Formats: sequence, C-alpha cells, structure tokens
Amino acid sequence: MRVKMAYGREGLWVDLPDQNVTVVEPRFVEGLPDERAAIVQALRQPMGSPPLRELARADDTVVIVFSDLTRPTPNDRLLPPLLAELEQAGVDRERITLLNALGMHRANTEEELRGMLGDEIVDGYHIVQHDCSDPDGLVSLGRTRFGHEVLVSRVYAEATVKILTGFIEPHFFAGFSGGPKAVLPGVAGTRSILENHGAAMLDHPGAAWGVTDGNPVWEEMLEAALLTAPTFLLNLTLNRERAITGVYAGDLRAAHRAGSDAVRQTAMIAVDAPFDIVITTNSGYPLDLNLYQAVKGMSAAAQVVREGGSIIVAAECWDGIPDHGEYKNILHMADSPAELLEVLRQPGFLMVDQWEAQLQAQIQCRADVYVKSSYLSDKEIRAALLRPCHEIEETLAELLARYGPDACVCVLPEGPQTIPYVAGS
Repeated sequence: MRVKMAYGREGLWVDLPDQNVTVVEPRFVEGLPDERAAIVQALRQPMGSPPLRELARADDTVVIVFSDLTRPTPNDRLLPPLLAELEQAGVDRERITLLNALGMHRANTEEELRGMLGDEIVDGYHIVQHDCSDPDGLVSLGRTRFGHEVLVSRVYAEATVKILTGFIEPHFFAGFSGGPKAVLPGVAGTRSILENHGAAMLDHPGAAWGVTDGNPVWEEMLEAALLTAPTFLLNLTLNRERAITGVYAGDLRAAHRAGSDAVRQTAMIAVDAPFDIVITTNSGYPLDLNLYQAVKGMSAAAQVVREGGSIIVAAECWDGIPDHGEYKNILHMADSPAELLEVLRQPGFLMVDQWEAQLQAQIQCRADVYVKSSYLSDKEIRAALLRPCHEIEETLAELLARYGPDACVCVLPEGPQTIPYVAGS
C-alpha cells in the first residue's frame, strides 16, 4: 500500500506491505463553510462570558496573545475578525498590542511574521515578541500551589483587556494545547517555564496526552493563567488541511474544556494491542521544523509501541536540531538515554529545553527510535542519541527481518494530530 505521510510542505509517499499494517488517522472533520462568520458568532455568543464587544471599551489597552511559528494556528484567519470586533467596540488600533507567545522559542523574523499574520496586520499593528529572559519585561504574580513563582510579560499583565488565542490539539505532557498555555509557557518568564516543565512534574503519570484534570503541568498552567485575570479566550480546532473545524470562545475554562472535549473525540483513537513497529511524522510543516519539535511525533508513536519495539519518525527538520536553545547540548551530556535521565533527575537540575530531552529519553528507554530527515546528517542524528533512517522502506525492511514475518506495524500519517492508545489502558 502507498501512504502519504505529513512531511514538510509537500508530504512524503511511502510504500508499505499490504499485510500486518494498520493506518491510524484522526476522524476527519470537514472545515466550517464560513470560517469568518463562525469566529464572529463565537465572539458575540461566547461560552460563560459576555460578548467581547461588551468587555472592551475605547479607553482600554488591549493585548492579544498569538501563537508563534511552531504552531499551526491560522493567525491570518483568526485575527482579522477579532480585530474588527474590537474596532466595532470603539478600540483604536493604537491601543492594541499583538504579543507573540514565544515561550522560550526564538523570536520570529519579519518574514515569518508576515507569513503568519499577513502584511496588513504587521504593517498596521504594534507587535511585541515576548522575551522570557528580560527581567524588566516581567512581573511577578505570586506563587502557585506547587510553590513556583508566576512571572509573566509586563506588557500582558498591565493591559486592561487580555485576549488569549490559539489552537487546541492533544499535547504530550500538558494534555491539550491552547487555553492556559498561551500564558504559561507562552508569555511566562524563564524560571516559571523551567519549573513547570521540570523533571518531577513530567515524571508524574498524569502528565500525558489528553489529560488535564490530575495533570500537575496543566493544572499549574491553568492556575498561572487565572492569576493574570484573562478577559477572553479564542481557540480553534483544525483538520489536516488546516481548515477550521470549530471555534471556542469566552471564559478560559469553559471554552477550553469544550474544545478539548471535541478534539478528544476526533484525535484519540483506540487500538487493540501494541505494535512492534510504529511509523510516525511530526504533522508536517510547520510542526516538523526541527528535531526538538519532532519529539512530539515520537511520543505519539510511543503510546502504542511495545516494549523493545521500534519507532520511525519522519520530520523534515529544516531548522536543524536546532542550534538555538539547550536541547542539543543536553543530549550531548550523556552517552545513552538511561544515563541522560539520571542527569536530568539530579536534584536542582534546571536547564532550558530539558523537558524535551527527558521525554525523548523516556521514549528511547521503551523503544529504538529512527529519524528520517532531509536536513540532518547521520552524525547529527547519532549525536542526539537517535538512529538515522535514509529511506523508510529500507529501515522498515530491516526491522521486519529482525522482528519476524508476523511483526505488526502501525502508521500515523499525521503524527501527533492522532493520539493512539491501547484499548483498556
């Protein structure tokens, strides 16, 4: 059989055996017939909140938090009706700031911003790129019940109207994206992110795909977001074509829960038993821009690979490992995944990007992981403690020879847009 894998912008066709291969994809939902009308309706008939135009006044200072390049949020379609609604409420654009929720990611280039937002928005509105390491740009709002200080963007905290936007999908340790993630990690300070993403938090069994209640990572994100008193949430759900399938707006908790429930029904798919081999992606562009992000695709596959099995992840990685951040350096601190986990779990260890290295190592302690990339060399992949894959068909043939003729294979063409799980687990 031939299967098209989400890979870069164009996709990657793979020839697979006809026997013992199971393709697992999210339940497809058609895009909304009129996206803009659906967004406007959600803004005017929100969940658990007055309409947005009743929450904003002409003398307000408005901050809209938007997702950065590493997320597929269609900001160019989401923001125009939102901005138009604020204009109808009497808010001049000079009183509106668009805040790029970078978390600890690099700043986006002007070209990237124009591609994400469109020229009209970039030229017409004040845009701030969040800097998690600038102490003067952060304010403290106290501590969460986990004992961690909540540091957030001063620009955001001092606004009189705070609007959070984003896209909801399953998340490998926060349960679901969107919602409070726009604040923590989106516009939070370095220390707040490090502690929320710390080894002990991620070791908790509740820090998993599709889990919010009982997940300490997500519960702290929510607590931190509520400390900032957000005015309004506008979140979307998407299908594989990046068409908008649902709009969830209003109160942070009510709207995000409704969106998460909808995603759970379409993205989380049960299988009967674990597989010997799982072939996955990182959902294509822009999500497979680097190896750091590709850990999500590995994690989706790890949900249904058997102990001692193998994972093949196809991620273009045009942004490399990457060179920015500490992920690459952390991977070089050990010679094996087990040794790396020992390093990361040392008391007091806090380092940028440690969470991605920790989750990668946990996956590798369960299964071998092979990486198919158009931009990473074999040397780079091996230095990241992973195994290179030049052609998926070739690597799969080698694995089938190792595991035997009855080996079973699972394919996740859309990567972490689908979260498979073993029924009853």
